[in-house]
Amino acid sequence: MSSAAPGRFDFMRASKDAALAAIIAAGLSFPILALRAEPDIDNRITLQGRWSWLFIAAAIAFAGRFVLALLNVRPRRKPATDEALPASAYRAARFIGPAGLALLFVFPLAMFAALGPQGSLKWIDNYGIQILIYVMLGWGLNIVVGLAGLLDLGYVAFYAVGAYSYALLSTTFGLSFWLCLPLAGILAAFWGILLGFPVLRLRGDYLAIVTMAFGEIIRIVLVNWSVVTNGDAGISSIPRASFFGLPFTAGPNGFAATFGLKFSPIHRVIFLYYLILCLALLTNFVTVRLRRLPIGRAWEALREDEIACRSLGLDTVKLKLAAFALGAMFGGFAGAFFAVRQGFVSPSSFTFIESATILAIVVLGGRGSQLGVALAAAVIIGGSEILRELDFLKQIFGEDFDPTQYRMLIVGIAMVMMMNWRPRGLVATRAPTIALGERRAISGALVKEGHG
Repeated sequence: MSSAAPGRFDFMRASKDAALAAIIAAGLSFPILALRAEPDIDNRITLQGRWSWLFIAAAIAFAGRFVLALLNVRPRRKPATDEALPASAYRAARFIGPAGLALLFVFPLAMFAALGPQGSLKWIDNYGIQILIYVMLGWGLNIVVGLAGLLDLGYVAFYAVGAYSYALLSTTFGLSFWLCLPLAGILAAFWGILLGFPVLRLRGDYLAIVTMAFGEIIRIVLVNWSVVTNGDAGISSIPRASFFGLPFTAGPNGFAATFGLKFSPIHRVIFLYYLILCLALLTNFVTVRLRRLPIGRAWEALREDEIACRSLGLDTVKLKLAAFALGAMFGGFAGAFFAVRQGFVSPSSFTFIESATILAIVVLGGRGSQLGVALAAAVIIGGSEILRELDFLKQIFGEDFDPTQYRMLIVGIAMVMMMNWRPRGLVATRAPTIALGERRAISGALVKEGHG
């Protein structure tokens, strides 16, 4: 059997590979794309065919595989070495953080100045606040997954504990948001410790299964403990946060009247934006500081090799409990903010898909990388919101087409691509915990798990 010479394109082989990829894609997507369940006039479920969608998916798979085969004709480059980045690149990377921080601070004001009160409301709320919530959740989970190396699939449970803590304390006892915020974090940390005790001897897949079960247990309790949580109906009329005692109302004692401004709902949205920005920056500050402390270096040792960590005399029990507690605390803070922003909480907001989304943000961004997590949150959450703006696709696929239904499909494809081309995430380098002499970034390939 003869093979094509190096550097020459084998058309027949590329066509066979592309056809095989198209057949596999059609087989996997057949029940999703080719058939659609619709109720008829008698309210019975009937299946309607959408064969054009199946052919389009197969054609995309064929074209993509053929293009990949065509690109493989180019000579392979020499693989990159595992050396650390040069000092000049590391110094340039240090300006990314301050520049991004400055952009975050001027974002709502720039939107307000450019689009006005009504036009900027959507961008500040749906994009700015929503992305920052997941940035904070990603940084909180990064303590558990990125630093300590404990795979947690039930992080949404602490998010729910924080949200319901504020909802119950504010509606039942009349406590303000500023008093409930630390209480929500403390209660979430307490539940993080309770989760930590049963899983002290578990690692890897077993730990992931138990944490996933814990998240589902919390959700089921919220659904069935209707005397306290009101079940599926949720808790409504949650008090809103005030600007240190000044409510965002149109009355004479409101925020706008006190500062001589014309009342507008955008004032509350801008306040919430800066509030979640401060909470996210607090999470980042604490995480970075902890990483430089002995407990942070102990977490990294636990992540790399638990047996070696024990042989050094480190108490892995306390390390795991501390990681779960601190990660849960920041999840509780985010949950309290979610409740005060929405004014309503229900168990449907804390499903497993939320935990999967937060974990995907950490994995795609680069476990242990604060910058990578922030970038991944902006891409995943911001991209999901952009899908809502693609109304022109209805003219192509029909009025019933909803691009947001394919959000997780796009995230799944992105994860598959990342695991093949950048398995260590978007940002695979990091600054060393301790630097003696010149500070240089460390390649993720130099550590065992590859996440810095």
